[in-house]
Amino acid sequence: MAHDGGGMTGHSVISLQGAEKTYPNGTRALLPVSLQVQAGEFVTLLGPSGCGKSTLLKMVAGLLPASAGSVQRAPGRDLSFVFQEATLMPWASVQANVRLPLDLAGVPLGASQPRVQQALQRVGLQGFEAALPRELSGGMQMRVSIARGLVTEPALLLMDEPFGALDEITRQRLDSDLLALWQAQRLTVMFVTHSIYEAVFLSSRVLVMAARPGRVVDEFSIDEPYPRSDEFRVSTRFAQHAQRLQHSLLAASAMAP
Repeated sequence: MAHDGGGMTGHSVISLQGAEKTYPNGTRALLPVSLQVQAGEFVTLLGPSGCGKSTLLKMVAGLLPASAGSVQRAPGRDLSFVFQEATLMPWASVQANVRLPLDLAGVPLGASQPRVQQALQRVGLQGFEAALPRELSGGMQMRVSIARGLVTEPALLLMDEPFGALDEITRQRLDSDLLALWQAQRLTVMFVTHSIYEAVFLSSRVLVMAARPGRVVDEFSIDEPYPRSDEFRVSTRFAQHAQRLQHSLLAASAMAP
């Protein structure tokens, strides 16, 4: 059962209480999960493929119902979901792709265009309004997808391995840009990745998941100041955080179902 409001604690934006997922064929995708996400956090779900990260994120978004337990979001918290693929309309311009959520909400063109321009500026794509997706690199296509997520001015951004298919340099650049957006827009972010290094760089908190069936088995605070620079990536502190997460993931992979 997934619903909004009621039963929230403190300043939680997201609250899961014993939320689990079993598919109709009997597959247990997710054992009971209980967690809180506070306003302004950058929380990352880290784990191997098939551990239920995406399932958990889709339950938070309301795209999948929980089989048991509860999934709650604070009322008035609009959310946007950024998928693994850019999922752009190939026949439509960048501007039209970004404007889509506003079109679906019935926002008049005169009111939507300034918001589209602002979203494109936030992701560094001003000047590409008329381009088609096929004319853009993979990284630029993902920037369009993020701009589309930002155009509704959400308070909560859910991201399912958005940079996993990109080369390392592009991925690092977009990670840095995402942190800048997170701070500038005062967003709350839940982010899925299987990259230890991405988790360390981005997160204020990391939840480690084990697979088959999926469950949260460990939690780490990345207590490092923002903004985080490229120097942080090669620092001793970064390596120490990464080593802790590596050990946790190895232990999680050895756990019996």
